[in-house]
Amino acid sequence: MILLRVSPLTSPKIALPFFFLTLFLSVASSGALVFYGIWVAVPVEGYDGGKKLTIALREGVFLSLALIILILFHLLGILTWWIALMIFAVFLLIEVALHV
Repeated sequence: MILLRVSPLTSPKIALPFFFLTLFLSVASSGALVFYGIWVAVPVEGYDGGKKLTIALREGVFLSLALIILILFHLLGILTWWIALMIFAVFLLIEVALHV
C-alpha cells in the first residue's frame, strides 16, 4: 500500500518511515515463519512449541533489523560487502549470546 499510494518524491517525510516500518514488519513475520519451520524440523530436547516460537520471533526481528540497517547504509552510500558481513555477524553473535 505504501509503495503504490504514497510517492517518496512528493512526500518523503511520510513515505520513507512507513516504507521502513512495513519492510520491518514483513521481513520480521516472514523470517519468523521460516525460522520456526527450521526449529520444528530440528529435533531439540526440552524445547516446546512456545520456546521455539519465541526463538523464531527473536531471530526474525534480528533479521529485519539487519536488513533495515543494510538498506539505510545503502541509501547513505556507505555500504560495502564487508560492512554487510559485519552487520550480519553482529546480529549472529547477539543471537548466539542470547541462546546460551
